[in-house]
Amino acid sequence: MSTWFRHDIVEAGRLPLFAFFVGLIVGFVCIRISVRLIRANVRWWFGNVTPGGLHVHHMVFGVVLCMGSAIGLIANFDKATQTTAAVLAGVFGLGAALILDEFALILYLRDVYWQEEGRASVDAVFVAVAVTGLLLLGLRPLDLVDIAGFRDSPERAAQILFGVISLGTAAIVLLKGKIWTGLVGLFFFPLLLIGAIRLARPGSPWARWRYETSSRRMLRALRRERRVRRPLIRAKIAVQELMAGRPDLLPHLREDAERELDRTVVPAPAPPRRPRSMARRLTISKNRRRSGTINRLPGLRAARVYPTAEQSAGQEYEPVEPPRQ
Repeated sequence: MSTWFRHDIVEAGRLPLFAFFVGLIVGFVCIRISVRLIRANVRWWFGNVTPGGLHVHHMVFGVVLCMGSAIGLIANFDKATQTTAAVLAGVFGLGAALILDEFALILYLRDVYWQEEGRASVDAVFVAVAVTGLLLLGLRPLDLVDIAGFRDSPERAAQILFGVISLGTAAIVLLKGKIWTGLVGLFFFPLLLIGAIRLARPGSPWARWRYETSSRRMLRALRRERRVRRPLIRAKIAVQELMAGRPDLLPHLREDAERELDRTVVPAPAPPRRPRSMARRLTISKNRRRSGTINRLPGLRAARVYPTAEQSAGQEYEPVEPPRQ
């Protein structure tokens, strides 16, 4: 490990970049631990900085750290040693972590730190860590470290042309809604080709412009989103909540959920009594002197309702004139 660090980091001149990388990770982890302790109302931990009732976001301290370290780097650009540059770069990484941790506040211009929109801050930190890690490994996006002398060297001209093609392909991939593929593909061009050839995400600008609502490509994109993308998003959200905490539900969402629970969660009804067999309930009376009434059902005796044949023969009835039309 020490040999790798000395050869690939120190001797390669990447010590300031490594210090920035470490400062970015340490700053993000520390500030997330701090805000989660404040959220939990831990007594032994200090609370928010509120001088005069004004809540000062930690993004403000990040701006101060970034400005101070950047000015120091610029002022000592020619005469600064690698150690001095590494210290200033580490401070810059701490400030960048504090700023990116509230990236959602900058994006939405309102405090959404513990809301669903606040996940954008964690995404921004993940992107910054991933890109810095790739740079630290020695990868150079677009291979455009030096564009000087492209007129004298056909090889440099080909590299610049390749870089322009890579930028155009990356733009297509980003328009298709594949943010990670587009960013990482700048370091690895075949990944850009795969992202540009494959279908766009259903909610991306490319899908809105190129796919019809009920077209075959849109239906395929929807199926792929449900089958592949959603499990990945759930896994990413689980990792984010493990590291950064779970956001609060909006008040109206919480009220709607409680109302739905009140409506649906009720005591279960008593189990129905086991019905008797139809043959027992619908047996016809065996007493021929009664009419064909059904036993066990409410009814009157046949003798009280209908006269017998002998009674009917001995009775006389007055003819009834049919009603006139």
